[in-house]
Amino acid sequence: MRHRVEAAQNVSRMCLVCGVENGAGLKGRFFVLDGGELAGIFQVRQEHQGYPGRVHGGMISAILDETIGRAINVSNTGIWGVTIEFRVRFRKPVPLDGEVKAVGRITRDSSRAFEGSGEIVLDDGTVAAEAWGRYLKMPIEGIATGEFSETDWFADEFPLPPDIELGTRD
Repeated sequence: MRHRVEAAQNVSRMCLVCGVENGAGLKGRFFVLDGGELAGIFQVRQEHQGYPGRVHGGMISAILDETIGRAINVSNTGIWGVTIEFRVRFRKPVPLDGEVKAVGRITRDSSRAFEGSGEIVLDDGTVAAEAWGRYLKMPIEGIATGEFSETDWFADEFPLPPDIELGTRD
């Protein structure tokens, strides 16, 4: 299923998942989709390997945790999620041969916390991993120390893709 991209979320300088200057990182970009979900696109390389040719489960978990935790920012741009509880189910191997796509959404929202779910979707549309998490709501200033917002947190300057293919969730 194709989803129209409405906006890009900020990226950081050194985050493992979205840091544009982190040589070991995933260089993730996050996009607000029509319908209120959040998609992430990640650049996996040999350094992210578990078994030969497959993305390490810890990297898959990091991708899903970040995508779900950021999904609250779609409707509330000043709030971010800090993980309280997180579960992942691995269904199929995620290959190292290209981009990895994830999608996340909010499933329950209260004044102090929220819950969300997400999936990693393979090119053929099948779900490789799915996750659920519960997160504490916090402003970025309450999570990061120092001058993070001024020096390490900035707009994604790359062109937006017009849409993202995520297949159908099974």
